[in-house]
Amino acid sequence: METKETAIFAGGCFWCMVHPFDERDGVLEVVSGYTGGDTVNPTYEEVCSGQTGHAEAVKIDYDPSKINYQDLLTIYWSSVDPTDKDGQFGDRGSSYRPEIFYTTAAQKEAAERSKAELEASNIFKKPIIVPISPAQPFYPAEDYHQDFHHKEPAHYQNFYKASGRKQFVETTQDKMKEEIDL
Repeated sequence: METKETAIFAGGCFWCMVHPFDERDGVLEVVSGYTGGDTVNPTYEEVCSGQTGHAEAVKIDYDPSKINYQDLLTIYWSSVDPTDKDGQFGDRGSSYRPEIFYTTAAQKEAAERSKAELEASNIFKKPIIVPISPAQPFYPAEDYHQDFHHKEPAHYQNFYKASGRKQFVETTQDKMKEEIDL
C-alpha cells in the first residue's frame, strides 16, 4: 500500500527545482508554487514583486517506503547554492530565496542534521544560510508554470544553463559525492 508524505523546498526558480525530484522513484508529484508569505492565493506577479513575503517553492508528495526525506534533502542541497540568501543564480530577490519548510518534527530534525553535516563538510567556503522553517500554506502556481521543463524543454534548458545553475550543480554534486556520499 502506498503511503504519502510531503516535503516543501524553496531554492530559486521553481522551474529549476522540479526536475531534480520529479522522476525519482517514490516521488508521486512535484508542484510548483508559493509559500512562506502573507498573501492568500498570490499570483506570480505579486510574488515576484517581493511584497507578499512568499518564495517560489516546490511541494513534493512522496512515498517514504521508496524514497526517504534524507534522500530528498540530499537532492535539495545539491540543487541550490546554500550560501546565497538573496536569491539563486540568475534570480535575485526574496522570492527566490532558499528555504526548507518542514511538515513534521522528524523532517525538522533531519533537515537540521543534514545542514550541520553539510556545514561540517567544508564543501562551501561561506556559511550555509538556508533557514529551516515550519511549513506554511502552499499555493500552487499558475498552470503554465507546472512541469515547465516538459512543456518548454528548450526554454528550460537555456534558462538552466544561462542562469549559472547547471555548472554550479554539476560541480557541487561532484564535490558532494567525494565528501558526503551523495
